[in-house]
Amino acid sequence: MAINYVCRHCNHQVGKLDQQSVSAQQLGFDHLNDSERLEMIDYKTNGDMTVKTICEDCQEALQRNPQFHELETFIQ
Repeated sequence: MAINYVCRHCNHQVGKLDQQSVSAQQLGFDHLNDSERLEMIDYKTNGDMTVKTICEDCQEALQRNPQFHELETFIQ
């Protein structure tokens, strides 16, 4: 099972974990409510997961341009 961390704004792969067994608690997913889990985690049919996060570049862009928070994507 692979857990892929991908930026929600630019789709850049931030990181990847290749684990056979890992718990939601170990990943911190137990701190998310149901709607946050649905928004952030995509479960693939092969058992892999994609977790939407924010990369450093997009985080810096958001800090410099707070109005970008209103947009789903702001990287062209």
